[in-house]
Amino acid sequence: MNTTRILLFAGLVGSALIAGVCFCFGTAIMGSLQRMPAGQGAAAMNLINLRIQNPLFLLVFLGTALVSVALVILAFVKDPPGKSWIIVGSALYLVGVIVVSVAVNLPLNDHLATIDPATAAGATEWQNYLTKWNPANNIRTLTGTLAVIAFALALHTGATTTPDTSRPPAEVSTAPHAS
Repeated sequence: MNTTRILLFAGLVGSALIAGVCFCFGTAIMGSLQRMPAGQGAAAMNLINLRIQNPLFLLVFLGTALVSVALVILAFVKDPPGKSWIIVGSALYLVGVIVVSVAVNLPLNDHLATIDPATAAGATEWQNYLTKWNPANNIRTLTGTLAVIAFALALHTGATTTPDTSRPPAEVSTAPHAS
């Protein structure tokens, strides 16, 4: 297995894990927090935001970004099979997951940590947070999932166009055929 295929597999698994986390937030966690009293929901989200910043999550989240950057570079340097899918998958992860997280979700998380969720102003801020955070998370879920598909298509393209070099070529006989 070559470096590009190993990185593609890592990109596929990493984007799948992150898309899964975003999917869980969008389909279960945020809806549950939204149904709690504002102070409790915001306090729980603040705790989640602290706990998610752990080495394993950050390794997958940021490691997949680094893998995506490496894949784009390799795509242009080596021109591998599935090059277009490699670039698409990497762009989807980098822009749709990383940029959206850094531009929208993380600043909202940081701001939420500064408010007192037990006050009326805090309850208003919590509602404002939800109306901005949830759509951005939906974008992360969708683009992360599409990155998984693109990386899978790149792997499939490479698997169907890469010659098998583990076997020697068949010998070609130059003897005339007897009829």
